[in-house]
Amino acid sequence: MAVSGPVNEDVEPVEVALPGGNVGGAKLVGDVVLRPTGPWTPAVHALLDHLHRVGLDSIPRVLGVDDQGREMLTYIPGRSIAADSEFVGDALLTSAVAWLRRFHDAAATFRPSGVRRWRHGPRALAEHEIVCHNDPGAYNWIVDGDRVVGVIDWDMAGPGVPIDDLAFMAWKSLPLHVDLPLHDVVQRLRLMARTYGAISPRELLVHVQRRMGQAADNIEAGQRRGDPGLLNLRRIGEPGRTRQRLERLRDRLPAIEAALDRSS
Repeated sequence: MAVSGPVNEDVEPVEVALPGGNVGGAKLVGDVVLRPTGPWTPAVHALLDHLHRVGLDSIPRVLGVDDQGREMLTYIPGRSIAADSEFVGDALLTSAVAWLRRFHDAAATFRPSGVRRWRHGPRALAEHEIVCHNDPGAYNWIVDGDRVVGVIDWDMAGPGVPIDDLAFMAWKSLPLHVDLPLHDVVQRLRLMARTYGAISPRELLVHVQRRMGQAADNIEAGQRRGDPGLLNLRRIGEPGRTRQRLERLRDRLPAIEAALDRSS
């Protein structure tokens, strides 16, 4: 393992806990990030390796697995976003959506054959699918000012359609899971759709409900399987919290849709 500075073989490397991470803790040793692995790790590493080969920016590089079975990834310097407590401005949201589109274009060329083991279960990639990040909320961005310079925590990656990731980002980072003023919701839905391209704000809004309902189901299924990371989400009330927030969004949908129609 590479560590920064001179190495004294008689001294154990210092592991520093990184902030965030409701699913699984990450630690930093020098310039190497150590994270828990699972049966899904080989498929995720194959994805990251491919993305590096095709030149995608702002992702960690896979360095291997340490003697404790933890994945080793390059550290991306920058500032992290506090989950659920920091509102990201329009410029940063635009940067994140633009990165997401670059990622999806790169991921479209990753076509693993046959069944692969992903965190939410084994399955093959359908013809109309790509491998999505599946957790691209702002808490997984590394930022420098108003630019996203890194996207981390890839262990939820797996088959899906591109709008799945955009809808998840809208839920977590617009964010639609809280009751923002109607004008802000409409303006930021339009910003996200325009930046990503080839999707309407209404299509994005409709898909958020489907995507986050599936997210709640996936968390619950993982908890039944005994997935330690997904069991950790019980501490913050998941998946019940997401389902309650979806109900509040459904109550607001008529007003949001009407405002979208008025501003079209």
